[in-house]
Amino acid sequence: MDSDGRPTHGHGHDAGSSDSRDAAQGPKVVLVTGACRFLGGYLTARLAQNPTIDHVIAVDAITPSKDLLRRMGRAEFVRADIRNPFIAKVIRNGNVDTVVHAAAASYAPRAGGRAALKELNVMGAMQLFAACQKAPSVRRVVLKSTSEVYGSSPRDPVLFTEDGSSRRPPGEGFAQDSIDIEGYARGLARRRPDIKVTILRLANMIGPAMDTALSRFLAGPVVPSVLGHDARLQLLHEQDALGVLERATIAGRSGTFNVGAAGIIMMSQAIRRSGRVPLPVPKSALSAVDSLRRATRYTELDREQLNYVSYGRVMDTTRMRKDLGYSPKWTTAEAFDDYVRGRGLTPIVDPRWVRSLESRAISAAQRWGR
Repeated sequence: MDSDGRPTHGHGHDAGSSDSRDAAQGPKVVLVTGACRFLGGYLTARLAQNPTIDHVIAVDAITPSKDLLRRMGRAEFVRADIRNPFIAKVIRNGNVDTVVHAAAASYAPRAGGRAALKELNVMGAMQLFAACQKAPSVRRVVLKSTSEVYGSSPRDPVLFTEDGSSRRPPGEGFAQDSIDIEGYARGLARRRPDIKVTILRLANMIGPAMDTALSRFLAGPVVPSVLGHDARLQLLHEQDALGVLERATIAGRSGTFNVGAAGIIMMSQAIRRSGRVPLPVPKSALSAVDSLRRATRYTELDREQLNYVSYGRVMDTTRMRKDLGYSPKWTTAEAFDDYVRGRGLTPIVDPRWVRSLESRAISAAQRWGR
């Protein structure tokens, strides 16, 4: 479950204001799934504050905390499992015109593990999109997807475009679930061409309040890295993830959009900036080291995530800025630094000491090596 941390302030800003046609056809009744997770909960709160939206329905299989319920304001909370056909009734009776599917989870519940996660993610999306297809009131669907659909490998392009795909498509875990879920969303768009379907492929999210596989991986005192590899990381601040979901809900632009911050940081820089201690190991030994860390409370990485920390992944976000009219407020480096600050990560190694050591080494090399 994503942590429900304090909201930070800062909103992504729109590169272009929505045209009057969009404003006239803006959403009136919005249903948000995954309302007890970080993104679903905060998105519900934002949409409930929008005076142009008549009604917001927040849906989750568990009951939100009192704090989250208070934050949701005038939104109506409905406790429902989207795998249950009852969701169709909620959409029909509520006369819902816009559905935001933000419920896909990236790591397994404690009970049931991977099989339970797949069932939740894939069956939930199938049932939800089938309900959307049958409901004449539904006009737009926004899917929170992930850049993980591209996978990570040493043969990847410098930048993934929305039309490109991985040389070696992901074969397991959340990445595979996300490919399946996107497939159902595109199927809905084909069967109901009057519905605008927006697919947002979010880069790995990071921030003070969000709990993700990457934030847990980097929080340990010693971070294993792959010998001979330095992954290129493109991140997305949690507030920009909210901003782009809000933008897509209001704008109603159909299509698939890569969503990521400007710039990249290397895995070695990320480890250094957070004051962690790098532990370079051969790739074959990384899962063994990871099992060791798991035994000491840290996170488990599946094969796709192991590939990600080895090779990274960077997307072309031109379409996000030009067609969706969204520009993230935080760069990759700023998003990462905000996560380090917000989490209060106590440096194991003082980054200032590392930086001064680096600059001394560079000037020494320049003196001796010319």
